[in-house]
Amino acid sequence: MTLPFDIEPLYAILLIPAAACAVLTLVPYYRLGALINVLACGATFAASAMLLTVERVRGDIFIIDDFNIYLVILTTFVGFTTAIFSASYIGHELETGRLTPTFLRFYHALYQAMLGAMNVALVANNIGLLWVGLEVATLTTVMMVGLYRTPEAVEAAWKYFILGSVGIALAFFGTILIYLSAQEALGEGLPAMAWDVMRQNASKFDSRLLSLAFVFLLVGYGTKVGLAPFHAWLPDAHAEGPTPISAVLSGLLLNVALYALLRFKMIMTANTATLDVGLIMMALGLISLVFAAFMLYRRRDVKRLFAYSSIEHMGIMTFAFGIGGPLANFAGLLHMTMHSLTKSAIFFAVGHIAQVKGTQRIADIKGLSVTHPALAIGLAAGVFAIAGLPPFGVFTSEFMLVSSTFARQPVLAVVLVFGLIVAFGALVWRLQDMLFGEPTGSAGQVKASYVPLFVHLAIVLVAGVWLPEPVVQWFKAVAAQLG
Repeated sequence: MTLPFDIEPLYAILLIPAAACAVLTLVPYYRLGALINVLACGATFAASAMLLTVERVRGDIFIIDDFNIYLVILTTFVGFTTAIFSASYIGHELETGRLTPTFLRFYHALYQAMLGAMNVALVANNIGLLWVGLEVATLTTVMMVGLYRTPEAVEAAWKYFILGSVGIALAFFGTILIYLSAQEALGEGLPAMAWDVMRQNASKFDSRLLSLAFVFLLVGYGTKVGLAPFHAWLPDAHAEGPTPISAVLSGLLLNVALYALLRFKMIMTANTATLDVGLIMMALGLISLVFAAFMLYRRRDVKRLFAYSSIEHMGIMTFAFGIGGPLANFAGLLHMTMHSLTKSAIFFAVGHIAQVKGTQRIADIKGLSVTHPALAIGLAAGVFAIAGLPPFGVFTSEFMLVSSTFARQPVLAVVLVFGLIVAFGALVWRLQDMLFGEPTGSAGQVKASYVPLFVHLAIVLVAGVWLPEPVVQWFKAVAAQLG
């Protein structure tokens, strides 16, 4: 059966990871598995880019619009570059004996399952399928977080599994409630679960039931976003799991969970009698930002440090989308992109630093500028970018958000700037500790691919100076869609 041309890329981004997952379960050799993993991720990214050239499509199961095309391309790109990084990183772990072929038997298959599940969640028009995609992505990352089989890694995986399952169960209940609300106006069946149909008819729904549903959805998906106080799983998962998974968790999975929340927010705002969901998101965003900013000062593990940085930046995005409007939404979208690229790049650098130094303890990582100048430059550029220094793209998005907030809510802008300054101080302080001083640990080298690290940072740098007009128009269209 021949598929219509305009939907072939949609099926490709779903079928390529599924086929690669099936094949990789049968591949016993790491090097061959790594090669297939990289090729499959590259093919999926190419298919996602083709979505830009086809007409927008919708059905009761899948939908392609500006919002999810943007996130599918971002997700598949970071998935591709992380697969390249993973090939050398995990290969070194295998050579040193930290991981064994038995532990790695299904690593690449799980990686493809995770990326495929996130793509399913992003292109789902059915709110139940969106939930399924996030649940599968969660379960696969749980297994990958515990890959080292150390007591700490197993504990982190269990904590992630339990808290993630509680969150996804609450999101499932919220999904049921919102379907019941839609069912009264739209009748039974798939149309009552189609996101775009629900948004068009949201004014006919029971506002009280919608409001109750969003409370469950906010807590459920907010757990996956890593918002305080639902964040307890995130630092452990980042610190104890393999670094490629830390990069994917921070750079991708948190985005997909926030995407789900934003889809439901758009339904809520189409019914003026519901809760003020924007206000709730602003409050949670600022709480997460300020809380994480102070927690950065107490971190002793470099991966935990950047895990809390992820909580901080997810708070910034949640606040941006909560306050809404063309400029704040544009800033939120830009920040989502810049954070994904920058934070994954930082984890690329941190992963190799931990390998060459033999530790993740910040106190035992000193003198990088002397022993490993390339990694020092990569880490410094990543920290400068994520801390919001110009001319990187994170500065641009934060400047736009602060400007918009000062114009509309000056008091909240003061809190926002305060959180950003506190976080900036912690990150620069910790960076100095690692770059300078008497070198500690090993001065040896590892087989590493620096290409993903510096490609990400180059994109973030260019985006801070210049955004192509098609990208600007793209972000404006999505910002208008978000309301």
